[in-house]
Amino acid sequence: MLAAPTGAGSFEFALPPLPRLTMTTSSSKLSWFAFILLATLGFGPALPPVRAQSAPATAAPTKSWQLDPEWLETRYGAWGGPGVNSRPGPMDTIALKDHAPKSSVVAPETVVEKARFPAIDVHTHVLARTPQDVAEWVRTMDEVGIEKSVVLTGATGAAFDRLADLYLKNHPTRFQLFCGVLLTDLDQPDYPERAAAELVRGFKKGARGVGKLSDKGWGYGPAGMPRPKRLYVDDLRLDPFWRTCAELKIPVTIHVSDHPSAWQPLDVYQERSPDYQHFSQYGKDVPSYAELLVKRDRAVARNPRTTFIACHLGNQGNDLATLSRVLDTHPNLYLDISARDYEVGRTPRAAGRFLTKYQDRVMFGSDMGREKRMFRAWWRLLESADEYIPGRVGWRYYGLELPAPVLESLYRGTAAKVLNHEKP
Repeated sequence: MLAAPTGAGSFEFALPPLPRLTMTTSSSKLSWFAFILLATLGFGPALPPVRAQSAPATAAPTKSWQLDPEWLETRYGAWGGPGVNSRPGPMDTIALKDHAPKSSVVAPETVVEKARFPAIDVHTHVLARTPQDVAEWVRTMDEVGIEKSVVLTGATGAAFDRLADLYLKNHPTRFQLFCGVLLTDLDQPDYPERAAAELVRGFKKGARGVGKLSDKGWGYGPAGMPRPKRLYVDDLRLDPFWRTCAELKIPVTIHVSDHPSAWQPLDVYQERSPDYQHFSQYGKDVPSYAELLVKRDRAVARNPRTTFIACHLGNQGNDLATLSRVLDTHPNLYLDISARDYEVGRTPRAAGRFLTKYQDRVMFGSDMGREKRMFRAWWRLLESADEYIPGRVGWRYYGLELPAPVLESLYRGTAAKVLNHEKP
């Protein structure tokens, strides 16, 4: 390949295997340069076409976030920076998702094998599919201090019936099953009556609650429905269903909206770690975080006789002052703390005050499987005064050391009231 400079770039041409050219006046072979000269003058084989070769592309400059005032304020707050002159090094290539710093803090580590009071876990899912698995789950419950587990099946029809037989036949006092809501033919005029009728049928088969009904913006029912046709929690078509729940004296566990970070861009300012980026709703065809909470509150207000349980601290554990006002406004709304260990753990003093004030409105829930170590991590968080506890989302936790009366209400007292078996 030969190339010659052409200012900003260059041109090149590739030569095919060249024939041996012999001059009649000499036995010496033509050199490469002689061949090129003859070809240029029209003698010998034609030269291949010239291909333009552009100059190498220049990579876009990488932004130096360390010079950005907003970034500095977000990362360091009033400290203004790291307090040292940062320099390049091997850690510059470590991805955020791989960063797992080992702490040098020397602090007490309290081991709590069993909950201080027998606990009712109001937020589990179908974590066992065989009688053997169910029996193993019960053994775990015995070891960690779980008196009863509420299984949020979300199922209807024959699917719910099978689960009711699986869990309640051999362990009727250890499990309480919630059913789902019928979601077929939502656009038909008789949908509200059919949904209510299926609820009554499920109740007769053993359902003692409804849930979890999850809506992160797409509504209930088939995925991909246009927004005007989606069935949201405040849809009037669901009012007969909510009224039937009240008549049967069974609660409804609802998951409306999600953690507020799910509506923020997945960029350097994203609050939660990359483990949670698949929950992102940013830029999608869904209502905003605030709009979904308004829908939830509207449904709760319109159905004051129905007991609603907003799981995950109502997805407002990041703003306990606002959540307090919500509870004060809606006496038929309760909460569970499932999967929000990182909310109460990062604000232990505020969370402790909140759980004390609303001890008759908040219940324990796990929503993270049925491993013994997970339950014991919860007990340590709620019962001990340990500091700088390893946690999820890349955040460290601080023990709440809740007083005994608050623990008893959180673990079982409030749940026993809400999940009563009183017949309608």
